[in-house]
Amino acid sequence: MGKPLDERDAVEIRECLTVEEFDACVALQREAFGLPDLELSPRRHLIVARSAGGYTLGAFDGARLVGFVLTQVAVRGRAEVMGYSHMMAVARDQQNRGVGARLKWAQRARALDEGRRFVRWTWDPVQSRNAHFNLNRLGVVVREYAENYYGTDYSTVTGKFGERLGLDSDRLVAEWELNSPRVEALARGERPEVSGGPEAAVEIPPDWGSLVREDPERARAELLRVRTEFQAALARGLHCAAFERDGARPRYLFYSDE
Repeated sequence: MGKPLDERDAVEIRECLTVEEFDACVALQREAFGLPDLELSPRRHLIVARSAGGYTLGAFDGARLVGFVLTQVAVRGRAEVMGYSHMMAVARDQQNRGVGARLKWAQRARALDEGRRFVRWTWDPVQSRNAHFNLNRLGVVVREYAENYYGTDYSTVTGKFGERLGLDSDRLVAEWELNSPRVEALARGERPEVSGGPEAAVEIPPDWGSLVREDPERARAELLRVRTEFQAALARGLHCAAFERDGARPRYLFYSDE
């Protein structure tokens, strides 16, 4: 997957501004996700998002775009302007090198500079790597589970890119409170623990990709189980704030707001 980033790496984080850079973002989506054109964010979307006050931060290795994160302007409540992080993509040969983390912390810094204090986005609940990254490394909190958010999902795990899986596109909604003590500590490189012990847990399959490839019907049943258990925990007034990386039993951890 490549070595971790260090000070010798030449990856630069800066805003995408040109048509050519936006086109590179579209091409990177195809490489990273393998989605059909119907599901991609096209050049016009990126340009309009910028015109409306959003921005696309790119990770550049020389002239090559190796990652990007798109922030759109949104609102919370009746008046608070916030950020909606619609998409992040990293080139396959650059994954697990810290590019994604650099993009997200740059996104936070930009949002704070603009007077924002909250960013939200979604991710697939059965993807362990995303769960660890969002909950443990960025410090997001989940209070909402969205059923079939995008309609029928496409394959990113079977090796047949663009294949319609027939699975619901359930998503967890990440709430990133940019000035919370936990997020501030993580931004400094510290590893704070979530206060209090977990009051509930929801396990997910340890290898979702293999399960989808080998037993699609069981995968559907497992997704429904995760949905049901997650919603039950949220209905109790709990929130999800951590993920336990266990090779056999990875699981989301839930805590009380009190």
